[in-house]
Amino acid sequence: MSTTTANSGPTFFNRLAPLSYPLVRVTTGLLLMPHGAQKLFGWFGGHGLTATGQYFASNLGMEPGFLFALLAGLIEFFGGLALVLGLLTRPAALIIAIFMAVIIPVHLPNGFFWSNGGFEYPLMWGLLALAIFFRGGERYSLDRRLGLRI
Repeated sequence: MSTTTANSGPTFFNRLAPLSYPLVRVTTGLLLMPHGAQKLFGWFGGHGLTATGQYFASNLGMEPGFLFALLAGLIEFFGGLALVLGLLTRPAALIIAIFMAVIIPVHLPNGFFWSNGGFEYPLMWGLLALAIFFRGGERYSLDRRLGLRI
């Protein structure tokens, strides 16, 4: 007869299981936020809104570049923050998923791998956002705390 303790086997993992989804949701938000901060504020080696807008217009053909840079920065930064907090989780995740679906075609000519500027990264973030959209904020979220059933 075997026994399972809190430090081994299923009991240990069962105790941690409720943390797996918040870990994914929060990490997704935390990893998106710096990309928005680069575009909006020029933080983390970014070039800020004006330069990013110029790049979007001249290199990607996205006109008006400033508006697209602003939208991208707002979605990544504040959408990411919403995921971290679990506040308006479903709307934020849906907007992020749609945003990623829109930018995939921009990266298609570069192939799949992100190291070549391909669509791997936006595809991954889009699918993560879609999964978060399906689940919502759940247990460890402001949505739950505030009674929001969005």
